[in-house]
Amino acid sequence: MDRRTFFRKSFGASVVVGAALTGKYENLFATANDSANAPFDLVAVKGGEPDVMLQKGMEALGGIRTFVKKGQKIVIKPNIGWDVSPERAGDTNPKLIAEIVRQCRDVGVSEVYVLDHTCDNWQRCYKNSGIESAVKEAGGKVAPAHTEGYYHEVAIPNGKSLTKAKEHELILGADIFINVPVLKCHDGARMTISMKNLMGNVWDRSIWHRTDLHQCIADFATYRKPTLNIVDAYNVMKRNGPRGVSIEDLVPMKSLLISTDMVAIDTAAAKLFGMNPSDVRYIQLAVDQKVGRMDLENLRIKRITV
Repeated sequence: MDRRTFFRKSFGASVVVGAALTGKYENLFATANDSANAPFDLVAVKGGEPDVMLQKGMEALGGIRTFVKKGQKIVIKPNIGWDVSPERAGDTNPKLIAEIVRQCRDVGVSEVYVLDHTCDNWQRCYKNSGIESAVKEAGGKVAPAHTEGYYHEVAIPNGKSLTKAKEHELILGADIFINVPVLKCHDGARMTISMKNLMGNVWDRSIWHRTDLHQCIADFATYRKPTLNIVDAYNVMKRNGPRGVSIEDLVPMKSLLISTDMVAIDTAAAKLFGMNPSDVRYIQLAVDQKVGRMDLENLRIKRITV
């Protein structure tokens, strides 16, 4: 089944953080039509460890083999931008990344690479985030992304502010690209979710900040649509993002979202965070540029409590 048409129909309307924290999960992710044989636009999992939530979520989508085939080359793009420990949740949870690698390896893929164009020193970020050791133990490889030689220029034909960028060669050459952001606040973009996480694919991201950050995020999303987006919302940074200061910045949500649609998953994640998606400008811009769908009430959701 084509990954761009895999999902269709129904996500409930209003999501608030208060419901997440009081355990009223049915209020967060209500589904109007949950036919056993129908595909889902988005899967929302709550209440488990990151690896267990991913297992349950992927089962609802038919397993990782729905998206990944034997012999393919896989690139996984977490957020590894910051030299902080896993407890700080400035980076994607290493347990989640390890489980994605393991599932891909179980299919019999040829290679699994994990990379990010980090903000802090890349070697320290990879090590101290816990992601490097987790990836290697699961049978994957980490790849550097710290010099311009790894990047090649691509055109963004549907871009308005961003018409070209330099993207990492491993992503350009991948059969499957899996985007795995950690949900958190951001001082410039308001929120880091799946579309914002793609800034770690490119070399020349300073241009985005100097022009129109939100428009550039939406523009690049028109070019690079991941095979799968998985949002880590286990511990969510509610202040001092994107790096954070301490664990006091975090709210434990023990949640995970999965979708092929970046707009839908970012909309759902914003609501989970407690923010109106319309207040995150790049989400609406991406809708206008037909990247994905924001009308969650017309989409389908599978909710799972572990």
